[in-house]
Amino acid sequence: MKSLTACALVALQLAAPSVLRAEDDVSASAASTDGDVIIVTGTRDARRTQFDTLAPIDVLSSEAIDGSVSDDLSDTLAQLLPSFNVQRLPAADGLAFVRPATLRGLSPDQTLVLVNGKRYHRSALLGTRGAQAADLASIPNLAIERIEVLRDGASAQYGSDAIAGVINIILDDQPGMDAFGQFSQYYEGDGTSYQTGGQGGLALGDRGVLVFTGEFSESDATSRTRQRPDAEEFQAANPDLDVPDPVQRWGQPDLRSVRGAINADYEIVDGATLYAFGTISSGEGVTDFNWRNPAGTGNVYNPSPAFPGFSFTSLYPAGFTPRFGTEYDDYQAAGGLRGELGDAFTYDLSASLGRSRIDYTMRESLNASLGPDSPTSFYIGRLRQNEFNLNADFVYRLPIGTVEPVNIAFGAERRKETYAIREGDPASYAIGPGAASGLAPNSNGFPGFSPLNAGDWSQTSYAGYLDIEARPIEMLTLGAAGRYEDFSAFGDTFNYKLSARLEPFSGVALRSTYSTGFRAPTPGQLNAVNTTQGLDTTTLQIFNRGRLSPSDPIAIALGAKPLKPEKSRTLTAGLTFQSDVGLSGSIDLYQIKLHDRFGQSASFAVPADLPNPQRFTAVNYFTNDFDTRTRGIDVVLAYTSDVGPGRADINLAYNYNQTKVTSGTSAAIANETQRILFEERLPQHNATASLGYTIGDFGVQSRARYYGPWTDVSGNADGEIFQRFGSIVLFDLSASVQLNEHLTIRAGAENIFDSYPDEATNQAVRGLIYSRNAPYDTDGGQYYVRLGITF
Repeated sequence: MKSLTACALVALQLAAPSVLRAEDDVSASAASTDGDVIIVTGTRDARRTQFDTLAPIDVLSSEAIDGSVSDDLSDTLAQLLPSFNVQRLPAADGLAFVRPATLRGLSPDQTLVLVNGKRYHRSALLGTRGAQAADLASIPNLAIERIEVLRDGASAQYGSDAIAGVINIILDDQPGMDAFGQFSQYYEGDGTSYQTGGQGGLALGDRGVLVFTGEFSESDATSRTRQRPDAEEFQAANPDLDVPDPVQRWGQPDLRSVRGAINADYEIVDGATLYAFGTISSGEGVTDFNWRNPAGTGNVYNPSPAFPGFSFTSLYPAGFTPRFGTEYDDYQAAGGLRGELGDAFTYDLSASLGRSRIDYTMRESLNASLGPDSPTSFYIGRLRQNEFNLNADFVYRLPIGTVEPVNIAFGAERRKETYAIREGDPASYAIGPGAASGLAPNSNGFPGFSPLNAGDWSQTSYAGYLDIEARPIEMLTLGAAGRYEDFSAFGDTFNYKLSARLEPFSGVALRSTYSTGFRAPTPGQLNAVNTTQGLDTTTLQIFNRGRLSPSDPIAIALGAKPLKPEKSRTLTAGLTFQSDVGLSGSIDLYQIKLHDRFGQSASFAVPADLPNPQRFTAVNYFTNDFDTRTRGIDVVLAYTSDVGPGRADINLAYNYNQTKVTSGTSAAIANETQRILFEERLPQHNATASLGYTIGDFGVQSRARYYGPWTDVSGNADGEIFQRFGSIVLFDLSASVQLNEHLTIRAGAENIFDSYPDEATNQAVRGLIYSRNAPYDTDGGQYYVRLGITF
């Protein structure tokens, strides 16, 4: 289990190329004799430490993960890794709950997520530009022993998605007991959050271990909102009405979640171990949509000959704000048999099953076309993602007279993905009699999934790989990997990776890799349909848009083509060093060329002569029309030393990341929005610096987070408008004390100076103060206190 002293005194440990100290990671199986952590990501050679790897890897300890206030693992990674970004996205449909996280500015689903080295399933939500990535928030933080982040392409080793890198979450596997309770609140007095969790690990004799983890969290909504000008005008014109102030919230949603994990292994005979692990989560949340103004929402409040004498002013006289809700459950289970046959051959046979299921609801809404028969609450429908994997992995260490035996890894994989959409209740997608006179059909705010949207779609793939690492002479390590994979939906692909590491002097090494990669379109991306409503910030009119499947007849008529895999070519080169005086670091340059990237087409007005049962005013679809080039540099420095009566830990990390659209229709003026989103939506410069100092049982930790300028886009019915935001620095501070052998308390604040970014001027008409697309928290300072218990 987690070291109590380390947990108390190391609240904010930054990812660095320096290895974890032995006291930070007490797993005998995870540390070599010199205290260096053995890396299991990006290599299948069980001798590699973080300094020895052929590609850059960050290692995040459990203490660093527990040091974050948030219970969402995406937030934690964004605070610790400058190349990792996550957005809040309030009032953004399902993205308010399953938030997109990016590594090196690439798409969220171009980063592969593993748990204990096994592929973790995707979320059922198709997010920004169709990205369908894993939901890191579904994994309990307390269950994590460490996280290894490979910052390099690895499709030749792991298959689809591993373009930007790989995040491998290693679950705790040590006996003992841990528990915690945490309270936090924003300086504004909202966003109150309660978290609690416990973990118990039991030794199964001297042959195995069984570890259980459970967490609960509940967070109130935040609101950084001014009253909308049109709401003020409506209130002034109708003094007898009580118009809420504000009429809608812009901030984090109300959230409640329960998470759990299990990790177990048992050596049934010498050299053969059965293992099983899994995670489970469920929760619910609610967020606001745009307020409907009775004075300006004619498609709801206008009289209709279909309903003589009826008006929705009798139901919502002061307007209404639809409340979009979600209920979700998520699980992943894996198990298998691993072992060794002699000293040179090891095997791992496994199966895993994962599922993400999301139900959507709408409250305080209506279907205007149904008139007085309209309900005010709707079941929108269900999204579901299922995955089933079979893996056989083998490693043979071939002695051929080199410095070390050649490490030959080979294996095979079968993977099946299934995506499903279940329809909502009939009223959520009904086109009632009032539609003929202009009243809006469907549940207002988010139309329900209709029978035309519903369905099940599957894709199966088979793969085989070969991965070789050799050390022909003392200073040189070489690697080569290849993987062939065949998909039922679009055919086959072959990818390879070449790696080299040269250590001319002890403690200083040069490393470089070149690899090809791919990301296969998922069944959801190939088939799913999404519809939305928005508010034009100029006219304040509601408008409807639809994102159609590329196989939809309307999309095909407008030019859609079958989706192909995204393909990449990645080159990295860098230098890494470590010393006996506590100083270590790395500098890595990279270039990622991506072809056939997924994007959304320009929006097209639907011709009147096309069948259009959903009454779309404009549609778009997923398409492979982008080529991009991403270039960047990662710099990481770490220094640990005794200073005075205590010990100091200093960590610095910087990332520069630039993406350019090099070709494709989205580089044209006709779709300038897509180009700007790819090139400027995230900061090019990000940095993190932390300082920790411990004296006995007392510790202080401080951190600064820098985010460079970026560009925001706001959608209107007839186009988009842009705003450039400047840089910002956020400071965090905490202190911890170990009260006795079992109790630790930590208190502090994130964004301690209560800093806010520039205001979002293009959104002021909606009452929003700060951009909802910001790559950092815009709710101001947040204080917290955490009590930890260990036995």
